[in-house]
Formats: sequence, structure tokens, C-alpha cells
Amino acid sequence: MKASIVTIGDEILIGQIVDTNSAFISKSLDKIGIETFEMISISDDKQHILDTFQKLQNKVDLVVITGGLGPTKDDVTKKTFCDYFEDELVVNNQVLAHVTELIEGFYKRIITQINKDQALVPSRCTVLHNEVGTAPGMWMQKEQTVFVSLPGVPYEMKYLIENQLVPKLVKEYERPYILHKTIMTYGQGESMVAERIERWENDLPSFIKLAYLPSPGRVRLRLTARGNDKGKLENEIANQIVLLRAIIDDIIVGLEEDETFEVLVGNLLKQQNATLATAESCTGGAIASLLTRVPGASGFLKGSVVSYAVETKIEILSVERDLIVQHSVVSAEVARAMALGVKTLMKTEYAIATTGNAGPTKEEGDAALGTVFIALATPEGVVVEEFNFGQPREKVIDRAVYKSLEMLQKEIVKFVK
Repeated sequence: MKASIVTIGDEILIGQIVDTNSAFISKSLDKIGIETFEMISISDDKQHILDTFQKLQNKVDLVVITGGLGPTKDDVTKKTFCDYFEDELVVNNQVLAHVTELIEGFYKRIITQINKDQALVPSRCTVLHNEVGTAPGMWMQKEQTVFVSLPGVPYEMKYLIENQLVPKLVKEYERPYILHKTIMTYGQGESMVAERIERWENDLPSFIKLAYLPSPGRVRLRLTARGNDKGKLENEIANQIVLLRAIIDDIIVGLEEDETFEVLVGNLLKQQNATLATAESCTGGAIASLLTRVPGASGFLKGSVVSYAVETKIEILSVERDLIVQHSVVSAEVARAMALGVKTLMKTEYAIATTGNAGPTKEEGDAALGTVFIALATPEGVVVEEFNFGQPREKVIDRAVYKSLEMLQKEIVKFVK
């Protein structure tokens, strides 16, 4: 079963907002064995919407549309739905009762006609009840394709996907199993990893596909298996991971279920009942920012000092001025002192410090552009490494962040073992 996802809204096309709905929808469909064929963003234009529907008709089994269901005149999806299916809008009494209760009972406002119009739906559609908003979801079928229209507001869309659409699809359609397993590797680039595992990749069964997902300092290897026998898929993926570990176990840092590398590192810290602090110069707090996205991060991250200025390094982290004068601010010695300073300040078991010239111009010291020193203070001492991540600035910062976490992960694992 194949699906296309269509997001409607000029605000997406002009870059005013980022489309996160498509990612959530495709992930939700994938979990129940529905493959996303394509994602499309189109304007709030009636003819554009009609042309898109016609293009997708019978090309895919399911079209999920988000956006354009609001109460204002620029929201045209509902009327366009009617035109495409040669239907008419009628009042759905259940939706009207819900909208009335929401506006008058919850928001304590007098309901207006524009609010009541949210209860207008195509007469032949199956209504998907939106408990958390006023715009209902709409399910309509034409020939071999089901079209489902959902509000674009993310929390409303997510509610309808999880509580209405997915259960209905599971009930009404037989679907194959789609299983994913992602192996996280650190320390080698995509081409080097591909060269090492070439024979293994060539020997993969036809029902298992491999995808390389590279990013600065790391490569994720995603195995995707499709078929009707779930047990067979699980066993074969497990077997292939065993074979893969025999080849590149030195760079494998874990398996990603729905977890990112920062979650993995956070879990390791919590397992060891250890805490972390960061002292960030060139990364500007990016390491701490990434870690605080992890639920429960307060259990292992004590805090961060964004020590961008020299005086902050001296006054807050207790880095000696003479050390900076002698070695420059971008140096192994200063990185080491920063890590020890924040470790003492925050009273943690681990501490990360970064200092470097991220670019695009040299701001401090004589180090080449892209040079970064990363220091990691542990219960047994301090490790300092020098890197040159090249340019541009964004690449330097991104790679420094993940290299810091890679260094931390490797040190923690020593203690866990």
C-alpha cells in the first residue's frame, strides 16, 4: 500500500514555517506497513489543489492532505474537496455540537457563524472526529484512491492520525510488515564505511534494503525489511546485524530504535548515575542545547557555561590568564583548563569543553580556520583532541558537537564495561 502526503499552505512555500507534519505522518504510516511514495507542498490555490488530486488519482492508494481547513476565506481545501468529488457541503450536527461546546463551554465565547461553518463537510465524506480542535478530518474515496484531509495545526493533525486515521487504516486494509533497524557508527566517513561493508551489502537478501544516512562525524546504516512474515524479517535483520558487527564493530556505537545518539549518551550517563557539564566557546551552547532535547536530561546534565569571551573563561571557569597568553585561547591547554573548571564548578563526573576558530574569519589566536580543541574531563583525568573540521562555520560547529558526544560515549563505555 502506497501513500502520498500533500501539505497545503503558502506559508510553507515561502519558508515562513517548516513542514513537520509530513515527517510525522510518514513515520506513522510506516509503522503500520504503508509506504510513503512522495511528499508534496502546494499553494492555497483551488486549481493547484485540483490538479494535484488528479495527478495522484489511482497512482497511490492513499493521499493524506494537511492544511487549508481553517475558518477564514483563504482556507479553500474543504470547498475544493467538494468540487473534486462533485459533492456539496452540509452541516454535520455532531461536529456542530462539538464546536459549540468548545467555543462556548471551554473558551467562554459566543459562537459566531464563522465558527459554525467549521461543521460544514462534504455530504458523502466519513468524518474523523477532532476532539482537540474545531476542524474535523474528512475521508473520501474516488475509484482506487482514498483521500483524507486533516487540519494543518500540528497537535490537531497528530491527534487525528493517532486516534482516527491509523486505527481506521489498520481495521480496513491488509498491509505488509515494514521493519527498520538503524545501526549508528562514529568516526569514519560514508565512503570508508561503504568500502568496508561492500561484500556484506552485496549479500543482503532481496527483501532487505540498506540506506546510508551520513551526517558530520557519523554514519547511520538503516536496514529496511518488507514482507508478510514478521518473524522471518526480525530474524534475518538480527542475523545481518551480527554479520555486520563482525566487520565494523570498532565503529558501531549502538542501535537506534527511535533514539538519537544524544539519547543513547544520556541513557549511558543515567545508567552510570553520572552527571555532565559543558563549557562551550566555539559551539556556543549547542552541545547543551542538543542534550536538553532529551526527555529527563535534568537527571544527567547539570548545566553549561557559554564561555565565548576570554574574560568569561577567566572569571567563571578559573582559566589562568597567563595560560591563555602563553598558549592562546584556541589551544589544548585552555580546553583542558575549561573542562576542569566547569567540572569543578558544577561538581560533575564528566565535563566537555570546546574552543576553536569556527570561522568565517579568525577571531582569536593563530589556529587555522576550522580548528577545534575538545577536552573531556572524566573521573580518571582529561582527554584533549585537536580537529580541523574545515568550513563553513555551521559545519564546524555541527561536527564539533557530535565529536564531543562521540568522545564522551567512548569514555563512558570504558567505565560501564
